[in-house]
Amino acid sequence: MSASRRLTEVMKKSAELVFDDSSRIVIMSDCHRGDGGWSDNFSGNQNLFFAALTYYYDRGYTYIELGDGDELWENRKIETIILTHSNCFWLMSLFYREGRFYMLYGNHDIIKKDPRYSRNKCSSFFCDSLNKEITLFPGIEIPEGILLTYRHTGDRILLTHGHQADILNDTLWPLSRFLVRYLWRPLEIIGINDPTSAAKNVDRKNKVEKRLAAFARDKKQMLITGHTHRPIFPKVGEAPYFNDGSCIHPRCITALEITNGAISLVKWATLTRADRSLYVGRVTLEAPVRLTDYFNELSK
Repeated sequence: MSASRRLTEVMKKSAELVFDDSSRIVIMSDCHRGDGGWSDNFSGNQNLFFAALTYYYDRGYTYIELGDGDELWENRKIETIILTHSNCFWLMSLFYREGRFYMLYGNHDIIKKDPRYSRNKCSSFFCDSLNKEITLFPGIEIPEGILLTYRHTGDRILLTHGHQADILNDTLWPLSRFLVRYLWRPLEIIGINDPTSAAKNVDRKNKVEKRLAAFARDKKQMLITGHTHRPIFPKVGEAPYFNDGSCIHPRCITALEITNGAISLVKWATLTRADRSLYVGRVTLEAPVRLTDYFNELSK
């Protein structure tokens, strides 16, 4: 099935989430939270992630995670991942309790699409420090996509992971998972990249992004994904395809923010003050652009 048909399929079954100019939304993806071992790419940025989410929680943002939040190809048990990164899951659970948390599945956590899995594995976790079961995401539904609907105009933005434009990680995901779990994970530890990964293969990354951009352009549909780990922020008049990047870049994590009816691209990184002390800071990479500028261009 073509990327366009797959993405159209996702649109048809995606629930709507209405927002307006008073809404605050932050979009991240590709955390690839792991078990804390050598192949856990999230471990190096877990403090950046926690600091960023604390900032967004305190300011009333809704957090939307666009898939591959948990590395469930390399790791079999999400319980181990939750225990390893329990502080991050605790913070996400606070968003969820207040109706400000939405999780989509990607190819690396595609197992979450089974309602029985999310019901049995994501409702709670055992906290060692408190020696008791802690509520996590009871009753959570983890879909493939969400349609952000702008209340003022009715225009919609499709949010999905983006693996739908990558046959190896969509239709053939069981094969790719097998290769990652039993071949590429051990090799990654000694520095050999996985060629099935769009994030680690430049040619495949380019091809996937071209397919996603073609869908956005041809269908005149604003699209936000992750998957390739490369941030994309188009100018008005270009194909309206955005990518939030990832949370596992060696030096930062990136995110898309929607506030006051505008979208912007930011990064969170460890920065240095004049006195050489370190702090976690937020840097704007692409200044806010009004969503209506994109919508108006699409309506021409």
